[in-house]
Amino acid sequence: MKKFVSIVLLLAMCLTLFSACGKTESKKIVIWTSGEDYKNEAYLQGLQEKFPDYDITLEYVSSSTIAAKVIEEGENCSCDIICSEEYGYLDKCGDNLATLDSFDFSIFLDELVPESHKYTPEVKNGGCIIVNNKLLKDKNLPVPKCYDDLLDAKYEGLISMPSPTSSGTGYMFLRQLTNEWGEDKAFTYFEGLTKNILQYTESGSGPVNALVQGEAVIGLGMTSQAVTEINEGVDLGIVFFDEGSPYSMYGNAVLAKSANRPEVMEVFEFLATDLCKANNEKFFPDQIFKDFVVESIENWPTDVNYGDMSNDTLAEKERLQARWTFS
Repeated sequence: MKKFVSIVLLLAMCLTLFSACGKTESKKIVIWTSGEDYKNEAYLQGLQEKFPDYDITLEYVSSSTIAAKVIEEGENCSCDIICSEEYGYLDKCGDNLATLDSFDFSIFLDELVPESHKYTPEVKNGGCIIVNNKLLKDKNLPVPKCYDDLLDAKYEGLISMPSPTSSGTGYMFLRQLTNEWGEDKAFTYFEGLTKNILQYTESGSGPVNALVQGEAVIGLGMTSQAVTEINEGVDLGIVFFDEGSPYSMYGNAVLAKSANRPEVMEVFEFLATDLCKANNEKFFPDQIFKDFVVESIENWPTDVNYGDMSNDTLAEKERLQARWTFS
């Protein structure tokens, strides 16, 4: 009898474990993001607190790689949700993204909403020139006042910039200067700048990381990341040249192959609204929602003048990236 009871209990335990494994597997959700570490940590914490029974993975993948993998892998892609991806790359992935018919796009500023309704606005990502104040002082170097200053030989090997071929942040600098100066002059400029570049980084966060680690003195990077590091006590300075701040829009999307899973859509809804507002409030204060305005963020630059980012189409992006040969 005891042996029979033991067998029954063992079978019950196996069934329970099998059931639990099945439940975990059915609620496994993979999110790819090109966002920065500090933002990704906040997003993952928020998701885990909201959905403790879900197995959620938030994985950093560069902007260009996200688009390439989604298009190449299609239905076999392991990703369910794309987060913090540049609009141009999302447009490129369009055939693999779900049309978000049930999502209320009216909560966002009308000019930020894509006609396709295949992704939601998440952030307006502005760029600036960032300097490591201590290193400038130690090396007896002046703070640059214009783009031409960055061509000076005294900055050789001390400047970091994201590559326009892999980073939306890098591309927005190329896009802006192409608009401001004309394409040929812009490419001639970057050819000269390359002589002073320590490294063209794969990701947009690379230049600020290099500044924080003391590897670079000047970086072309994201205003939000610079402000975050300044608020953590890092001695960085933010500079805007006469051309103003370049910027690009980033959004969130669901892969078409995953749109029939209620748990995926539940997580996406929370990410695209609650977490997006928290991100807006903590890191990226430029207005995204109609009825949610962030007053200020500590050390955020005032009266930012945004530059000319016109003609920022997918076709133009791919054409300029194909011409880029410096990294």
